[in-house]
Amino acid sequence: MSFRNIHEHGTLLAKYLEARKSIFIDTLHWNVSEAGGMEFDQYDTPACQWIVLHQFGEIVGGVRLLPTTARCGIYSYMLRDAQRGLLDSIPTDVLFFEAPVRANVWEATRFFIAETVPAARRLSVQHMLFEGMARTAYQNGASSILGIVPAVWSRWARRIGADATPVGPRFSIDGAASQPVLFNIRNYLS
Repeated sequence: MSFRNIHEHGTLLAKYLEARKSIFIDTLHWNVSEAGGMEFDQYDTPACQWIVLHQFGEIVGGVRLLPTTARCGIYSYMLRDAQRGLLDSIPTDVLFFEAPVRANVWEATRFFIAETVPAARRLSVQHMLFEGMARTAYQNGASSILGIVPAVWSRWARRIGADATPVGPRFSIDGAASQPVLFNIRNYLS
């Protein structure tokens, strides 16, 4: 879903942003923006794409994608802006290298599975969400996706067959251990 086709999806974006609030603010207690019961930030712009899984109108999971070439005012994308010192909650040494600005690299953020998804379905939902994210990025010219993931990322990456490499040190976001990784989506989709 994007700003261009939002009208085709009824209230799906609002429900997705409400689900993000439930996960990131109500459950994880992140100090992020909210209004009207929805979580959003400066990266939810016309440059992004949202991958939203839903069943019978209920949000199952989601992720936000943004090209590393995106610009909106002083902001670009989360990892680059952290390096530039624009984000208090993420350290400036978040990556082992200078954050790329290339059309073939996209950033994924706010990846989540709804708490209502039973344990028996979580792996399947993770796989569908990752596949939707990879396919959307690939269709828009990406070969790699940068993302901040939970520090236990290697376990779930193996389970869904994702090719990921750590590209920065582990750090904490509001008490949650995280690490930046680079996913090679070309290998995943072939």
